[in-house]
Amino acid sequence: MVLKVAHREPTQRHPWRTPVFLLLGLVQGLAASGPQAQSPYATCPPLPAGISSVTVLDSQGRYVGRIPPQNRYWVSLDRIPSFLQQALLAVEDARFYEHGGLDYRSIARAALKDVLKGKLVEGGSTITQQLIKNKYLNSARTLDRKLEEAKLAMEFEQQYTKPQILEMYFNEITFGNGTQGIAQAARLYFDKRPEELSEGECLLLAGVPKNPSRYNPFGKPAEVARRRDVVLKRMEDLQLISPQRKRALQAHGAGPRPLGQAPQYLAQIRAQLIGRLGAEAVELGGLEVIAALDLDVQHRAEQALREGVKRLSPGLQGALLCLDPATGDVLAAVGDVEGTQNALNRAFTSRRQPGSAIKPLIYAAALEKGLTAASLWKDDPVAYDAGNGQTWKPQNYGREQFGELPLRQALAHSNNIITVKVLEAVGVPAFVAFAGRMGLPLHTQNGLSLALGTDEVTLKDLVQAYTPLATGGTMAEARTILRIYDRRRQTWIENPPVLSQVLSPEVSFITTEMLKDVLSYGTAKALRPFSQAHPSAGKTGTTDNYVDAWFVGFTPNLVTGVWVGYDKPKSVGKGFTGGAVAAPIWERFMGKVVASRPAGDFPKPETILTLSIDPTTGLLARDECPQKHDEFFISGTEPMEYCTEHGSAPPQPMEPSPQETGRR
Repeated sequence: MVLKVAHREPTQRHPWRTPVFLLLGLVQGLAASGPQAQSPYATCPPLPAGISSVTVLDSQGRYVGRIPPQNRYWVSLDRIPSFLQQALLAVEDARFYEHGGLDYRSIARAALKDVLKGKLVEGGSTITQQLIKNKYLNSARTLDRKLEEAKLAMEFEQQYTKPQILEMYFNEITFGNGTQGIAQAARLYFDKRPEELSEGECLLLAGVPKNPSRYNPFGKPAEVARRRDVVLKRMEDLQLISPQRKRALQAHGAGPRPLGQAPQYLAQIRAQLIGRLGAEAVELGGLEVIAALDLDVQHRAEQALREGVKRLSPGLQGALLCLDPATGDVLAAVGDVEGTQNALNRAFTSRRQPGSAIKPLIYAAALEKGLTAASLWKDDPVAYDAGNGQTWKPQNYGREQFGELPLRQALAHSNNIITVKVLEAVGVPAFVAFAGRMGLPLHTQNGLSLALGTDEVTLKDLVQAYTPLATGGTMAEARTILRIYDRRRQTWIENPPVLSQVLSPEVSFITTEMLKDVLSYGTAKALRPFSQAHPSAGKTGTTDNYVDAWFVGFTPNLVTGVWVGYDKPKSVGKGFTGGAVAAPIWERFMGKVVASRPAGDFPKPETILTLSIDPTTGLLARDECPQKHDEFFISGTEPMEYCTEHGSAPPQPMEPSPQETGRR
């Protein structure tokens, strides 16, 4: 790499700089002529030549983002552009090649400012001092720390050459956003190796060390541009560039390559790639991933969650995940209200108690056991042995009692006491096994409290567990990756849907019909206009003390779940329920998405019986019954007798139809 020396005025104010930087260019040119051994002072492996980011496209082939390498790598000085070295030295330590670790002019200038301010505000640190502080010391602005830093810097200058110190600096210094070293910075901000950086990109990176959190290329554009101009002005003052070159670089600046959209989705793809191909293959890159993501759906999800949560309370967080129940394709996933990268992936990996959103699975398990939507259960108080001489008495929301209810109404109103009794009838181990079939891992040690959603689950797993209710019993495993293209081998890796029949179509259909009532008169009755316009079903979830609010709802071709709460669990207050908080966000999102999807209702199996019953008795309705409604039954579970509460004629057993006789 040959140094390009800028035009200079006839009289040079800095005669030392020309030979120094020419020597730097000569050293780089010689070093670049052949392979170099790893520096003995390097603290990480050398940067591989072929390493690159993983590129992610959505299902329509649109650019989503990239997954850069995560590891640190060492870069020899000959791979760092001369222009970047010049720019950084100009703004950070213009006398680097003159001093012996301390720049007394800078120290004097900084001391004067400190005296005027009455405190340590400027340190006059050299490159060597900054390296020492970054490697060995803390950043406290104390006299003792500065003295120790100065002592170590002078010792360092005696131990290493200037090029060695500069190489260490570029590889050890932070460039913001968790990056350490020029290799990580070049890849994160520009998706390049250091030697590929343009002059405009070099200028941006040279300005970062002054304040990495503020001046990194992902920072506020105005502040980043101002810092770049400071670097340019300093280079002009030192006659490293001409005024014309300065203006040209200002006019044709550079910008970072965004990491992309849907950060939680990208994080999940990275985890999936590591699980399938190994961490080393993902780190090396060279992959192009076609994701199940639909960017149009993703943008609507981000907007709905952001607008829905921000109106509630400061600091609240949320997550939304939408998938296609036929394939498991995750069409959208938002794990942060602000749509930014976060250590918590609330859509895929964060675990929270689902509250009553778990109840549809309990009722589906009960239908498998032979119970029916018309079965009558009482919510009179009940107590259970909790061990250590304690008893557990489940309570309904609001501590009210409704008396005797059919299971259909108990689910619609989210009756806690009846649900606990139903779980007791099903059996905790049997239900845990049932939930496992639905892709939802639960633990038997939670006992009957599982009925109230006390075990923790991820949003992804809970939404996935609802897919059999929308598809007639077929569970689709959540899928974020459709296929992978390996650019090195020029081969495709397919990732087909993983489907399994986990419920009978009859159980799936009746459970869904029960959940339709949640939206028409139950705990999510505010969604009734939506349910009248679109066939839909779902369930709210609210945990004790109003900590977590959920709603998982579905149409025949979309299943969407919403969670809202604080990252550090705390009560939001009365009224913070799934129906009041999560359901409106769900409706805001689904209202925009279902319009572009095919219409249609949930298919009714031919084997389902539809009978008119009296809901107060659960028996077949008679003409005299004041209340009647049609109910669905799995063949063999339907009532055989007529209502005994209304009318004077003796009850008559229902005669099975000829086609049913052979089935019993």
